[in-house]
Amino acid sequence: MKVGILGYGNLGRGVEYAVEKNDDMELVGVFTRRDPSQVSVRSGVQAYHVDALETMKDAIDVLILCGGSATDLPEMTPKYAADFNVIDSFDTHARIPEHFSNVDAAAKKAGKIGLISCGWDPGMFSLSRLYAMSVLPGGKDYTFWGKGVSQGHSDAIRRIEGVKDARQYTVPVPSALDAVRSGSNPELTTRQKHTRECFVVAEDGADKAAIEKAIVTMPNYFADYDTTVTFISEEEMKRDHAGLPHGGSVIYTGATGEADGHKHVIEYSLKLDSNPEFTGSVLAAYARAVFRMNQAGETGARTVFDVAPAMLSPISGEEIRAHYL
Repeated sequence: MKVGILGYGNLGRGVEYAVEKNDDMELVGVFTRRDPSQVSVRSGVQAYHVDALETMKDAIDVLILCGGSATDLPEMTPKYAADFNVIDSFDTHARIPEHFSNVDAAAKKAGKIGLISCGWDPGMFSLSRLYAMSVLPGGKDYTFWGKGVSQGHSDAIRRIEGVKDARQYTVPVPSALDAVRSGSNPELTTRQKHTRECFVVAEDGADKAAIEKAIVTMPNYFADYDTTVTFISEEEMKRDHAGLPHGGSVIYTGATGEADGHKHVIEYSLKLDSNPEFTGSVLAAYARAVFRMNQAGETGARTVFDVAPAMLSPISGEEIRAHYL
């Protein structure tokens, strides 16, 4: 299958690594809004300006969109679903129903598949929540993220006027995590489960007070959390915050038996050295499924809930049953 990458930041490079590891995939190009002559693609494939996509509709089986959720993907995914099978990692949970509807209309009209909100959360964590709820109905799920760098939240901060660079760390509250793992089913507010730590490099002369206010009041991102904002130098950012680790846990507690006498705790956790490289690997696997579904005649928007696990794998059903069942 022929793969295109739109956007060559951290996530785009993560997808590039993932495509190289899959023998049934070929990267045909990286597409950017920047001047392509200024973009050095590590694997040596051609860098194109995004406008070149108009002439490459038959050269790409799946276009993997690596833009940000705050402003890029709400416009990009429906736009490109009108010409390509697409997949994105849209992670603004509150806007997923709206985004799905927009992509569904465009993809159905074009006879394409648009798979949205794919990665590890939303994505792999979403599957864990749904599997647990289906097996133990009536239980309670909890999701903890971090400690790690959130690419989407960091990107949202960088869009604020006066911000030169930023990293945002999501940090679980230890006492909340311990209470959930105990099976006591605590009632926890958003604010009680996580804190958010923001490290910001401001432009020279920028209004730091205005930047901080814009961050801590940002809906869907920071307004519901205890958020700290620390302004640092570019040198400190490069020295102390160059990596992009992340991870977290989905914990589900439920009960079975008479009078719910037997309690159960299901936990799925990730510890990631590189958030974008892992997310890119998930996107590549689901891109394979997108291609296969469209070849089978399916159209419209999809999420990870709509994809059978076998569709993700490059090996045959016989091999899967023999080695993984």
